[in-house]
Amino acid sequence: MTRATRTTPAASVARPIAVERAVTLVVGLLGLLAGVAALVVGAGWLGHGRAARPVLDPLAMTWLAGHAALARVLAVLVGLVLLVLGLAVLVRAVRPERHPAFVLDRSPTDRLRVTPAAVAGAVRADAERVDGVARARARVVGSRDRPALRLVLWLREGTDLRRVWHALDARVLERARQALGVDQLPTAVRLELDTARRQRVR
Repeated sequence: MTRATRTTPAASVARPIAVERAVTLVVGLLGLLAGVAALVVGAGWLGHGRAARPVLDPLAMTWLAGHAALARVLAVLVGLVLLVLGLAVLVRAVRPERHPAFVLDRSPTDRLRVTPAAVAGAVRADAERVDGVARARARVVGSRDRPALRLVLWLREGTDLRRVWHALDARVLERARQALGVDQLPTAVRLELDTARRQRVR
């Protein structure tokens, strides 16, 4: 079961996929428009003569033959644009997720830098002290200015979920916000039932 705090952005739940969704939407719309155009032409709504013509229209082929150089240049440009867009989407999709480090002291003489692993370890330790939590796992994602937190909690059988949620929000997340110096720390929490200590029935 997964639950998120009131101000949970997409970054705290999963990796941002806005670009992938936009590309998929554009490709889908282009395919839909092409299909509708083929249906309109094939149904003869633009004239039976045009519907009877082959897919490679002789008029279009004549124009291409008369403007071969321009057609090649346009084809190369379209191919390059599609290649660049494809590479950009690929790089964005496969790049590692960001785990920001935090600078808590920005004085000229001293700089206190906290790694995301240290923050996640502290949050995990605090979460495991909550009554009813058998073990926990934490990850810090997002950016330094807008961090987010992902928590996975394994609960013991018979645990009061309301009590765990209240302790998590009032103690664990509040301490994390104070330590990082932020007013809001969007958090996605996943709850699991701990089955590691179950004994086999003989």
